[in-house]
Amino acid sequence: MKKVSRDVLFDHIGRSLESSEWFTVTQSQIDQFAECTLDHQFIHTDPDKAKETPFGSTIAHGFLSLSMLSHFAESFNLMLEETTMGVNYGFEKVRFIAPVKVNSRIRAHARLKNVVEKNPGQFLMTTEVEIEIEGCDKPALKAEWLGMQVTNV
Repeated sequence: MKKVSRDVLFDHIGRSLESSEWFTVTQSQIDQFAECTLDHQFIHTDPDKAKETPFGSTIAHGFLSLSMLSHFAESFNLMLEETTMGVNYGFEKVRFIAPVKVNSRIRAHARLKNVVEKNPGQFLMTTEVEIEIEGCDKPALKAEWLGMQVTNV
């Protein structure tokens, strides 16, 4: 995570941010996510049945791929030096484009799209993110992620 001053933050709008490291999605992680969300659809949790599908293997839940943004943000996120708290504010748009097959490697690319000081010391940041799947032409997902950073004015 890169710390920046208030003066420099707005200069990053429109710029690509640092890409994350590669991360391998394992069957164990997919199964744990299925347990947490109670989504046990066979395409995620039954390797034998999943082999019979066009994917040829199990695939990660779309929401598992999306949730990995919290981990990936450690690489690309910009943090104001005076930040006392950061809050996930939601998404403007999320599109799941390509499935993440088990044992695939994924990483995130990001670009700071906008920063708005909503109230004194409260900065709403919009970041365009894309999760790349190693060896695939299409990304796993694209999203516009909103984060609020609160500073001690």
